[in-house]
Amino acid sequence: MKKSLALLLSLTAIICVQAQKTFNKGGITYPVTAKTDVTDTYFGKIVADPYRWLEYDTAANVKSWVEAENKTTFDYLSKIPYREKIKNRLTQIYNYARYGVPFRVGEYYFFTKNDGLQNQAVIYFQKGLDKEPEVFIDPNTLLADGTAAVSLMGASKDGKYMAYSVAKAGSDWQEIYVMDIASKKVLDDKLEWVKFSGAAWKENGFYYSRYDAPKDGKVFSAKNEFHKVYYHKLGTPQAADQLIYEDTTNPNRYFGAQTTEDERFLIISISSGTSGNELQVKDLSANDKDFIMIFPGFEANADVLNNVGGKLLMQTDLYASNQRIVIVDPKHPEVSNWKNLIPESKNLIKGASTAGGKLFVTYLKNATSSCYRYSLDGQLEEEISLPGLGTVSGLSGNADDRQIFYSYTSFNYPPTIFTYDIAGGKSSVWKASNLKFGTDDYDVKQVFFPSKDGTKISMFIIHAKGITMNRKNPTILYGYGGFNISQTPSFNTSRMFWLQNGGVLAVVNLRGGGEYGESWHKAGMLNNKQNVFDDFIAAGKYLCDNEYTGNDYLAIQGGSNGGLLVGACMTQEPALFKVAIPQVGVMDMLRFHKFTVGWGWVVEYGSSEDPEGFSNLYNYSPLHNLKEGVNYPATLITTADHDDRVVPAHSFKFAATLQDKTKGLNPALIRIDVRAGHGAGKPTSKVIEEQADIYSFIFYNMGITPVALDW
Repeated sequence: MKKSLALLLSLTAIICVQAQKTFNKGGITYPVTAKTDVTDTYFGKIVADPYRWLEYDTAANVKSWVEAENKTTFDYLSKIPYREKIKNRLTQIYNYARYGVPFRVGEYYFFTKNDGLQNQAVIYFQKGLDKEPEVFIDPNTLLADGTAAVSLMGASKDGKYMAYSVAKAGSDWQEIYVMDIASKKVLDDKLEWVKFSGAAWKENGFYYSRYDAPKDGKVFSAKNEFHKVYYHKLGTPQAADQLIYEDTTNPNRYFGAQTTEDERFLIISISSGTSGNELQVKDLSANDKDFIMIFPGFEANADVLNNVGGKLLMQTDLYASNQRIVIVDPKHPEVSNWKNLIPESKNLIKGASTAGGKLFVTYLKNATSSCYRYSLDGQLEEEISLPGLGTVSGLSGNADDRQIFYSYTSFNYPPTIFTYDIAGGKSSVWKASNLKFGTDDYDVKQVFFPSKDGTKISMFIIHAKGITMNRKNPTILYGYGGFNISQTPSFNTSRMFWLQNGGVLAVVNLRGGGEYGESWHKAGMLNNKQNVFDDFIAAGKYLCDNEYTGNDYLAIQGGSNGGLLVGACMTQEPALFKVAIPQVGVMDMLRFHKFTVGWGWVVEYGSSEDPEGFSNLYNYSPLHNLKEGVNYPATLITTADHDDRVVPAHSFKFAATLQDKTKGLNPALIRIDVRAGHGAGKPTSKVIEEQADIYSFIFYNMGITPVALDW
């Protein structure tokens, strides 16, 4: 039977005392983590959960446990002789200017820039492209520790006001503020308890999404329910905001508001999780009282791109796994009345947007970008020339834009900002990287290999030119494999340190991702989730079989859903990997839906409250598949105290179980960051510290001393 919360709380004093005790395993002294007699019964099967008390993250005993575990971890890391040198080297590498993609608001251009070691990128604006930029918002001045992250949410149609959000200490919770652009005066407006929202402007206000205020002590762990859409009028208190949309019968749904560029249509996107949505629309120019359903159900995905002549330009995967672009008449929204503007093709439509009276479409072909310009009636006009096989972001703007901007990057090509002249069809560099060492000394190749069931899987492999294939190259295998998210070529500053020291980086395109369309995504979700782990394990075997590396030099790494990936694979094939780095991972697959927005992942994973879902989840849940007496890889688990996306209890319980059950000399450590969250907005200083610890841990457990530790 399941023990009550009262019993758990009554054990607090005992647990606090026991947590101060230690035990030695493999030469490491770990804190004792007390076990309690807590069980759940799922469809006749009793499942023990002895570390349930670690879910109460604000409890004094849990805080004591965190302190003890961090002491053990940092004591271990402090003994690695080159750890500080790695941190210094990473600091040198990070010290170069990095820019975000500009966009225009009236006569101003906005962009972000990090001079190199600033904790947060600074938001700049300038009056025309030939003027000197000025600081618009410097997030580094908001909190002394640099943990305030600022995002621009959208400007009013007249270009007078900018809404922006502030998230603190890595939390998903945001506060929305408004600034007068010309004067840089912050208005009195302040909106709280905002999560997963934009600012969709209409006249002198905007639509946004929020939750009710959570209970004290449960801000970062309580289940988030009853998302709502409000309209906020400038100059009024949040209490006066107008409720626009809610669903009192379905607490576990997200609601997002969007207005078309001309502010004629208000679109509400409704989803019951991270996959599948429906769209409802209201014509604001006609003062319609009711919304019209233009995309019903949750079996497919759709996004409105813009209003073109009173009809909605929409991107969807309905009856098109690789996406298509259609025209929908909101007065006659039935699918039979849709007009195909750009039909599905063999390559995935990754994104589309309008600007300058044109339609820009980005495709993925084998996980790399290609971009095309179309007329608004769907006629192909030209392909946009790119520097190579990489990833493009941007290519959006306003109807009256003459030029737009985009970013191009690859594994050995730092993000470079290009401006594209719409009339002339020409691209030119706006801001190039001034990275202080060359990137041409590295090979990037794409290979294909069979997974367990014969499915062909793509993987990018990056390493220094001329390395010897001797099964001794230190290698990091990185993956994600879920939520329709694509792993495309991207530049990672810290990875240059790894490559400089003879490391191999392998990034695999697992099923469950979005690289090959919705059918690829579905092949790795729900009851097909094991395919993802099979793909990743096959990738590791490919690297060993082809002598890039060997079992003693292979590390696996992933975050969030990728942390689940690492946790599942290290429990299924522990002898294949030398090191495992599961970061902010979903480790307890039976209870993930009970915290914050975990319920939104049920459409991806399934639920333990369903018999078939329970059986599938229990079979691969990392927490529940750790076995007594197995020699697991050297493991460094990372999480953070303010992670309200994947609550740290996942990592806490996994670490406690791993320390108890693993045998041998390999360490089983957890690194718990403070005033940090799931990853977004993490200060540069914390990023460098964490990366230094991860690389130190990997090299140390492979018995390798890095040599490239200075210029």
